Amino acid sequence: MGLVKTRRSALAPLLLAVAGSTLAAAPPEHLLESARSGQAVPPGYRQVAAEHSIPPSLFYAVALTESGYRMPAVESPRPWPWTLNIRGEGHYYPSQRAAATALSATLSAGETAVDVGLMQIHWHYHHAALGNIRSALDPYHNLRVGAGILAECYRQRTDWWSATGCYHAPNNATLAQRYQARVQRHWRSLQQDP
Repeated sequence: MGLVKTRRSALAPLLLAVAGSTLAAAPPEHLLESARSGQAVPPGYRQVAAEHSIPPSLFYAVALTESGYRMPAVESPRPWPWTLNIRGEGHYYPSQRAAATALSATLSAGETAVDVGLMQIHWHYHHAALGNIRSALDPYHNLRVGAGILAECYRQRTDWWSATGCYHAPNNATLAQRYQARVQRHWRSLQQDP
């Protein structure tokens, strides 16, 4: 089965068909870098966070909240780059190609309420920043778009925890607070100060 984790939906048969037949045996190397180096935050996340003046551990905690997946090769969850959330259902694909095929099929079916990639960028609201399907699923491009959104939330809210809530639900305080609590749990597990 190409989808690692999903719930039933009307799109499930189509998504299963386009995803391929097996999950990749090993995650991409950049997802394991922190596990091997002993750092809580992988270098790529640190780099993008620095570009946007975001505390690295907070940025990584948002990515964990958005696309975290527990892979067999590592003990703790890692953000998964080829994650789509379609109509509230998370789908983890074995490759960028499989995720791109599924995203293309979903968009062709008229569904634009899709969160894409490591930072789960909402296609409907941010498709201009995401660009095309391929760039939307490029891990570093996706991180940079997400960092831009989070940095803008910080400029509006002037507090990093409030900014994380804004990232998920800018116009719904209840959802924003729940999301903020989830990010804080991930952040605490990193044992670093934002």
